[in-house]
Amino acid sequence: MSPAEELAINTIDQLSFGILAPRISLILLAIWETTIGLFLVFNIKNHIVLKLAILHIVCTFMPLIFFPDKVFGENTLSLSLLGQYIIKNVVILSTLLVLLSEVQQKAFKKAKKRKLETSVARTN
Repeated sequence: MSPAEELAINTIDQLSFGILAPRISLILLAIWETTIGLFLVFNIKNHIVLKLAILHIVCTFMPLIFFPDKVFGENTLSLSLLGQYIIKNVVILSTLLVLLSEVQQKAFKKAKKRKLETSVARTN
């Protein structure tokens, strides 16, 4: 088992209050991540999937709270390899936020255009 798997199992155990068996939690995590990835790759329901992906990435920061001894080195300013693995998700989170902003701007422009077309059609 990789250290990331162990960390994922322990984090899910904390978040689910121990309800999920370790094997089940890994399977559910794999399904969750694969589904999000496929929906993003195939451009399906981006506004919803991006929000779910952001939720997922935010949850990857939970070990900073639950297991600081595994995340930080000898002092709180140094990170272990697991801590570095978690902190790199800041880049992914930033990317997801930019993508979500773009999707929402497109939706806003589309709605504004529809509203304008509807008001023009009513005046004719």
